[in-house]
Amino acid sequence: MSQSTESQPSAAPIKTGGAYAHYVLAVLVIMYVFNFIDRNILSILSQEIQKDLGVSDAEMGFLYGTVFAVFYAVFGIPLARFADVYVRKNLISVGLMFWSAMTALSGFAKSFPQLALFRIGVGVGEASASPAAFSMLSDYYAPKVRATVLAIYSSGVYIGGGIGLFLGGFVMETWDSTYLTPVEAPMGIKGWQAAFLAVGIPGILMSFWVWTLKEPRRGQSEGLLSEVHPTPFRVLGTELAAMLPIINLFGLKKLGASLPKNLLAGGVIALVAYALVLVTGNIPQWIAIGLGVYVTVSWVQALRARDPATYAMMFKSKGLIYTLVAFPSIAFVTYGIGYWTAPLMLRLHDTNAAEVGMYIGLGAAVGGLIGVTLGGVIGDWAKTKHPAGRLIVGYLAIFGTAPLVYWMVYTESLMWAFALNFFHHLFSAAWPGIPPSTASDLVMPRMRAVASAYYILVNTMVGLAMGPYFIGQLSDMFSADGMDSASSLQLAMTSAMGIFVITFVLLTLAWRHLPGDEASRLDRARALGERVEQV
Repeated sequence: MSQSTESQPSAAPIKTGGAYAHYVLAVLVIMYVFNFIDRNILSILSQEIQKDLGVSDAEMGFLYGTVFAVFYAVFGIPLARFADVYVRKNLISVGLMFWSAMTALSGFAKSFPQLALFRIGVGVGEASASPAAFSMLSDYYAPKVRATVLAIYSSGVYIGGGIGLFLGGFVMETWDSTYLTPVEAPMGIKGWQAAFLAVGIPGILMSFWVWTLKEPRRGQSEGLLSEVHPTPFRVLGTELAAMLPIINLFGLKKLGASLPKNLLAGGVIALVAYALVLVTGNIPQWIAIGLGVYVTVSWVQALRARDPATYAMMFKSKGLIYTLVAFPSIAFVTYGIGYWTAPLMLRLHDTNAAEVGMYIGLGAAVGGLIGVTLGGVIGDWAKTKHPAGRLIVGYLAIFGTAPLVYWMVYTESLMWAFALNFFHHLFSAAWPGIPPSTASDLVMPRMRAVASAYYILVNTMVGLAMGPYFIGQLSDMFSADGMDSASSLQLAMTSAMGIFVITFVLLTLAWRHLPGDEASRLDRARALGERVEQV
């Protein structure tokens, strides 16, 4: 029989909701703001990095998306499983300190490989944050407001992304205008390197604040309290072993999983990756993607052997699976458009990085904050009308985003482009609170961080690893056919929105299955051997 576990001492439950819960939410939002400042600052710095290091659009898409996303995904699942058995606020604190340090070290990068190495470090550190935060907030707040709360947390994506654009552009322009040559500058660093230092160091200090938060009882919001796990670090070691190539084979054998199936899957993934290398000529991109897909397959195989209850609650729920694929297809567009908007403005209009960073960043921050919050509120309201009502937000996102992004990309007015960047974020930012709240509704409390991490993994691999790269690859392809750099990027950005057709189909399938899966959650858990004791 499966047993629910947790890591914190069994003290009196902290009250659900209330002033302290709001305080925790505010601190975690600020933490997530740092997460996306460090992640998104690369966009506004990309033109200068490309000049300095001599890289193409596709390579910048790889640096921003793929190299970050793969390591984020590889470490995301073990750290999420660790979050399900360990003190979550401590995990978030240590992760914040690590990724902030890696961001600061990016300021000393002298080559493209060095910068890529530090971005890997940022990805590993940031993988600790959201699954643990989703799990904590699901315990601090009642299920009826879960989408709203997680949407408010997710606003850090847009606030942080916006601040990253503004601050990055401002610091870079100010630094380069003050120190006209690297010889004059402290340590010989350039403006884009100074920007990394400016946003990385404060995050290290923020990590001490996060450490002071109180850890809630796991499962308290639903009266499904979990027990303390006796060996949380052993769980982390087991999960890491299940994810790391070659080492994972020993773990799979010990669990009794099929090694031939694993090797067959690895062979198929390698062949597909090789074919894509031949088509695109980009070796690092498809090796990285292939690695990410393989470790995901291996982890799912290990999960099925080690924890069949969690596996079944996740992968035998069609409503959950369709949901966790539909929304990442929206992220494919939003990550791609979000990254390439600033470079497009710089190529298309007579402007500079500071101006673009200020207006694009402000529009993304304010529009994203309003959009994601309204999306959560609308989602929670719609769920009171229909069990799958939250999915309406996905439909709003695709039908609102597409025309506004198209208009923004092709308008000849810079001011209109800035305004449309704000308006499209009201729709393109509406959805992030929906998939993690849906995942929390469909699994047991002890499984929440893992379910959220799996969603983040898919979202990262489909959205972050593929969206910016795909647009960059298309832009390079169109440029090779004779288009100028601005026109090729325009066409690439609008072409990417064709994936919304797939999104629509997946949302419709999720709508069909989600009500039944949620209604049967506790019965399915009991049938799988879970101890379900409501208090």
